[in-house]
Amino acid sequence: MLKDFIKDFKTFLQRGNVIDLAVAFVIGTAFSAIVTALVGDIIMPPIGMLLDKVDFSNLYLILKEGNPAGPYLTLAAAKKAGAVTLNYGLFIMALISFFIIALVIFLIVRSINKLYPKPVAPVSTKSCPYCLSSIPLAATRCPNCTSQLES
Repeated sequence: MLKDFIKDFKTFLQRGNVIDLAVAFVIGTAFSAIVTALVGDIIMPPIGMLLDKVDFSNLYLILKEGNPAGPYLTLAAAKKAGAVTLNYGLFIMALISFFIIALVIFLIVRSINKLYPKPVAPVSTKSCPYCLSSIPLAATRCPNCTSQLES
């Protein structure tokens, strides 16, 4: 029984789809880290400068004071004091990261779709030469004008 389980599990792991999924997961994780760094280190600092030197990673609301009580200069200081915070700046950065990743994935899927031709549906109808209505290919008489059709 255990031998059959191991054999089936080995067969499952050797399928191409599982390997493809594992590779996609690793590449996606690495890409996510790159985009997070891009947003946090490249995109957000200039936006923060334009918005009067706002540091998005330190935008938060205090829900419950820590010990010692605030004000806290940074989010790290608030967390160190044990304060409960609502980190909306980090959420904004995560949203921007998500939209960048979604855009890149959309562009990749769109370009891959252009590589493959669209499937052409098989022809199943023809036009009646007398009334020009659409009729099945195998029809010998037009159901609309009742004309006899040549095969």
